[in-house]
Amino acid sequence: MSLFRRGGVWWYEFWFAGRRVQESSKSTSKTIAKTAEQNRRRELEQGFNNFTDTRQERIRVFSEVAAEFYEGYKLRLPDSATFADYAISHLARLLGSRMLVDFNEAVVTKYQNDRLEEGTAPKTINEEVGFLLRILGEPGDIIRARLRKKKTLKLKVRNVIGKAYSEEEKRRMLDEARKARSPHISRAEHGAERRNA
Repeated sequence: MSLFRRGGVWWYEFWFAGRRVQESSKSTSKTIAKTAEQNRRRELEQGFNNFTDTRQERIRVFSEVAAEFYEGYKLRLPDSATFADYAISHLARLLGSRMLVDFNEAVVTKYQNDRLEEGTAPKTINEEVGFLLRILGEPGDIIRARLRKKKTLKLKVRNVIGKAYSEEEKRRMLDEARKARSPHISRAEHGAERRNA
């Protein structure tokens, strides 16, 4: 075990199953940092031994497993691969360095909150979490069941009812369409004018 300070906060560093773990204790107290390191090590050891996966599989980082999942996904479902690529890129960006042994309900909830803070729509986050749990395999099934039991698996999605445009708003949109160079917008504009005639 190794403790060191960075910007007044204590960090810990240790090796677990051949991988280096270096994390902030989020505390200015060395004693608390030491306890945090012990708790973190215990958490990893418990997670490492709780599932039936092979041990080597449990210490792989998420980004590696996600990349493999995506390769198979785009072969089987090429029409859906664009959104899968989008969803998995965000999962890898925020969770890529985590070991599989590290995933639990709290990690999923934090991901939901982080994406909400970025302004992402709840429906999109729900779909990303769906990919996350599928990528995790059997542990993902366990996490899904626990989150469903707590009613926190999916974020509430607001039903948006279509908005009726006023005549002034329609006129403004048609004026903007006339300025556009795209022939598709131009055709749409002429069609709208014929319908209004």
